[in-house]
Amino acid sequence: MFGKIMQDAELCKELLQRILPDLEIDHIEYPEAQKGIRPDVDAKSVRLDVYVRDGKGTVYDIEMQVADTKELPKRSRYYQSMIDLQMIDKGQHYKELKPSYIIFICPFDLFGKGRHLYTFENICKEDTSVSLKDGAARIFLNADSSQDDVSQELKAFLDYVAGKESEDDFVQRLAEAVKQARRNREWRHEYMTLLMRDQENIEKGIEKGMKKGMEKGKMEGRAEEIIETGFEFGLSENDILARLQNKLDISFQAAQEYLFRFGKQTV
Repeated sequence: MFGKIMQDAELCKELLQRILPDLEIDHIEYPEAQKGIRPDVDAKSVRLDVYVRDGKGTVYDIEMQVADTKELPKRSRYYQSMIDLQMIDKGQHYKELKPSYIIFICPFDLFGKGRHLYTFENICKEDTSVSLKDGAARIFLNADSSQDDVSQELKAFLDYVAGKESEDDFVQRLAEAVKQARRNREWRHEYMTLLMRDQENIEKGIEKGMKKGMEKGKMEGRAEEIIETGFEFGLSENDILARLQNKLDISFQAAQEYLFRFGKQTV
């Protein structure tokens, strides 16, 4: 759903401008939702929620992350490397690499410091006044904060992510876009097709990678992937519990235990 809404270039541009107010983003050249990147047959492929580029060539990857899967920092590192591979071709100089931003929007506090915004750039450990200036930045937004540490515009958006109502004009336009998307039968069909395809691919990958004698680990891995996929596609907790029971052939209590471990508690 988030990827579909961000296909509106004006909404996407305004969101980026709220997250990065110091940048002058004149326009978005092309929003590209669910961009797939696979460098070679053996490498792990990725599918980015929203991949856009501005008029200066700066690249932005915006990810909506509902569940804390405990691996977002390393996932952001991998996404950064995959995006860099897309920027320059064989024979081009490294100076051709444009600035890039990996942005994760979360309804939870990944780092536990109570901040709305965590921005990471490469600096010298021995002298923090020295910046590497490699043009790469990773940003984690937390909607579960009460601190006064971001602009009112960005806070209005994060409050919306947290499920709070807002009179903010941008938030109102987002909410209306979500309503329109939910009424779009073609989008709903595409959503379900993607969900089923993802689940099939996840199950194939898990079955291929697991060895005999590791049934417990296999079950946990499948449960974690089912939960993560469900939250990423906006399924309710009841729907995820039903999928766990159906896919893993387990009891409702066992499904609740997996959801508590890998997602969030339901009771």
